[in-house]
Amino acid sequence: MLWIAIRMLTGDAQKFYGLVFGIAFSTLLITQQLTIFVNLIERGASGVYNVSSADIWVMDPVSRTTDVAYAMPSTALDKVRSVPGVGWAVPHIRAQASVRTKDGDLEGVAVIGVDDATLIGLPKRMIEGSPDVLSQPDSVIIDDVGTTRMFPGQAPIGERLELNDQRAVIRGIADATPSFTSTVVLYTKYSQALNYVPGTRNRLSFVLVGAEDPLQAKALSERIERETGLKAQTRDEFAQDGIDFIIENTGIPLNFGITVLLGFIVGVAIVGLTFSLFIRDNIKQFGALKAIGVTNRKIRRMVAVQAGLVGLIGYGLGVLGTVFFIWGFSANPTFKGFYIPWQIPLISMVAVFLILALTGWLALRNVLRTEPASVFR
Repeated sequence: MLWIAIRMLTGDAQKFYGLVFGIAFSTLLITQQLTIFVNLIERGASGVYNVSSADIWVMDPVSRTTDVAYAMPSTALDKVRSVPGVGWAVPHIRAQASVRTKDGDLEGVAVIGVDDATLIGLPKRMIEGSPDVLSQPDSVIIDDVGTTRMFPGQAPIGERLELNDQRAVIRGIADATPSFTSTVVLYTKYSQALNYVPGTRNRLSFVLVGAEDPLQAKALSERIERETGLKAQTRDEFAQDGIDFIIENTGIPLNFGITVLLGFIVGVAIVGLTFSLFIRDNIKQFGALKAIGVTNRKIRRMVAVQAGLVGLIGYGLGVLGTVFFIWGFSANPTFKGFYIPWQIPLISMVAVFLILALTGWLALRNVLRTEPASVFR
């Protein structure tokens, strides 16, 4: 009976391909949009992820993310260093600036000042050059997204920039996770960053802390808050704050949620209509099967096998299409580092199951109500 069900399904090529297309399109839309959504909101924590050596981030109590921070007085660094359990603490500055290229183009950039002695604050990996280049005068390291945006098809090493009316020379390229807005990032020493970004009396954005016992980072952050009056968060907590900030202050969740819902509705519409037409065209065959003694239970199994075959092929094509989409745009800075979390294919699988269960149940009602005698009329 199951083989007959498959032959009935594949015998009508147009409806078979229509069902597969409906499931594949719905799976592709749901999986692709959820993948982009997850990767985009994780960009809110890119500033934290790029500094893997820091166990704790200390900041002014009103600061919310790496990009939304209020400067502290320089004395905050000494306060943090005096707290028991702090292995090391270094200054970290993040500020916005405008840079002019040799072609006269103006670009908004983020200037990040890392500790002069240890260079803590730089991304772990370098594409070209080494962190030691920052010891040279007026040196900056640009991230790879900035290279693509400011110097497409060129080698930026040695290029001179006018950074807030001061000279800056690119001497290295860092492999960094892009920010949510894909802003160009320039890394330099903390002392040099103070010259590039003149401002108010308080300039210190964050204090990066390494715990003597990394397993006790949470307890140490609470101790720092009690003894200094500053806000201290572990690396994971601060990264989550960056993600939550994007979710709470942008329309991304709503927009992507609507798109995923539309993908589900379109899947129900296409598959439901096609499945209903398939059942209607084969209603006599089902009636004949019932006339020779096939029970409703076996009919349900036959329809379930038909839906399962369509779902398996369509789901596989949809997920495969998402993989090719991510791979095809991997060279684009906007999609750099994008990946498909394992939870998303599972969510898509549940959506496909619901689509097939709903449409299969609606189409099956006509078969179950069919009288065997109707075949002989």
